[in-house]
Amino acid sequence: MDRRRFLNASALLGGATLLAPHAARAQAPALITRDGMRPQMPSGVQSGDPLADAAVVWTRGDRPSRMWLEWSTTASFANTQRVRGPHLLPDTDFTGRIDLRQLPPGQEIFYRVMLQDLHNERVMSEPLQGHLRLPGAAGRSPLRNVRFCWSGDTMGQGWGINPAWGGIGIYEQIRRLSPDFFLHSGDTIYADSPIPAEIKLANGDIWKNLVTEEVSKVAETLDEYRGRYRYNLMDEHIRHMSAEVPQIWQWDDHEISNNYSDSKDVSADARYKEKNVPLLVARGTRAFMEYAPMRRFGDEEVERVYRHLPQGPLLDVFVLDMRSYRGPNGANLETEENATSAFLGRTQVDWLLDGLRRSKSVWKVIAADMPIGLQVGDGKDASGRDKWEAIANGDNGAPRGREIEIARLLRGIKQLGLHNVVWLTADVHYTAAHYFEPARAQFNDFLPFWEFVSGPLHAGGFGPNKADATFGMQVMYEKAPKEANSPPSDGLQFFGQVDIDARTRALTVTLKDLTGASLYSKTLEPRRA
Repeated sequence: MDRRRFLNASALLGGATLLAPHAARAQAPALITRDGMRPQMPSGVQSGDPLADAAVVWTRGDRPSRMWLEWSTTASFANTQRVRGPHLLPDTDFTGRIDLRQLPPGQEIFYRVMLQDLHNERVMSEPLQGHLRLPGAAGRSPLRNVRFCWSGDTMGQGWGINPAWGGIGIYEQIRRLSPDFFLHSGDTIYADSPIPAEIKLANGDIWKNLVTEEVSKVAETLDEYRGRYRYNLMDEHIRHMSAEVPQIWQWDDHEISNNYSDSKDVSADARYKEKNVPLLVARGTRAFMEYAPMRRFGDEEVERVYRHLPQGPLLDVFVLDMRSYRGPNGANLETEENATSAFLGRTQVDWLLDGLRRSKSVWKVIAADMPIGLQVGDGKDASGRDKWEAIANGDNGAPRGREIEIARLLRGIKQLGLHNVVWLTADVHYTAAHYFEPARAQFNDFLPFWEFVSGPLHAGGFGPNKADATFGMQVMYEKAPKEANSPPSDGLQFFGQVDIDARTRALTVTLKDLTGASLYSKTLEPRRA
């Protein structure tokens, strides 16, 4: 819509309400001024954590301002609803969000965000438009098909925005599929991977990155962590997808530092001047919470990431946090469940089992930031034993270490009689389909299930990782580079697509590459308890 028409219409349709919180205070129409004088939203707009009647809308400004939002169920913005949002100030890096509630279930929502300059309340930004699709509510008909995509790992191993290569085009491939939402499975940034101006490729070509001061070194200060998110949103494909497709974010390690846990030590890492790991965790956590388009929890746990996001009668999504409650990375060979062997933590496991028990949806997707049966190492301990970053410990026997907790979870799912549980993850920088079969497992008190792996979105390619036999994991498909840290230009960047047919209730997972080409597909038929 023409900017002048939009602002004039806003003034005529209640500009006093838009421009001032106090109804009794008279306001002149919004002041028309040069674009450069208006507040800007350089990182665009995002939406996230969709529910049947709610969604979060996020933006970042360039100056002290107030966020305003208008939404409608039509692209023409007929019958517009207006919402006053928070002040965007330096203490949040000028980020802010509005948790829209009481939206019409299952509807397309068109929204536009504006910023009101706090130095001159008559000056408004141009509107930035976005779109999202809400899931249907339980009990409503007719059902519609569900489609969503997932992947992880953005801007890792020094591979940044290369304009000559076209930027981060895999996000555009996802946008074109018009999914109901996109699940980012962690490593939303790489705070520990400096992005250089140039990288020489194996064929002699030069990969040229856009570089900002904040991404040129490991992140240590709060502004450097924030700068990683600002950098990602410099890419037009990421901004474009973020404005059109709601996202569900989770995190893993690189939002803070590689493989961090209570045993993380950077004292010998010359890249870090700040050696206090808890302080790095605090700063990285703060930046993630500011930039993630996610719904916040209350004061009882303001930094909580694990959450349940119902997506209608066909789908429930359970987002896990495999980072915040784990014990130290170590040999992972404990013989009983304790604080050292913790991975999800007892509270989160109990929450997940209770949510699965209560779920009425046909399919239950567990969004995990790490795979169950792949061996992911973390160097050696002081005794020369292997340390482990994920669940598996390479022992191939009965559950030990973190596997004990996962065994209890899988046993609990069996006791609930839930066959329609699917695990989705990323982390290992290649794509794969895994089938867990009790008859092949050392621990077999669980129902068979599938786990699908996809990533990276834009990072070095690695793998494949060795499989651990404890839970009987079978590799049904995998595609990985032959050389470690394969550049994005090699084409080994991946995402997954999930489709649920409203008529048959069948769930189909398709693994895709950065061109959108389908590599592998598996259709799962729903089963009754």
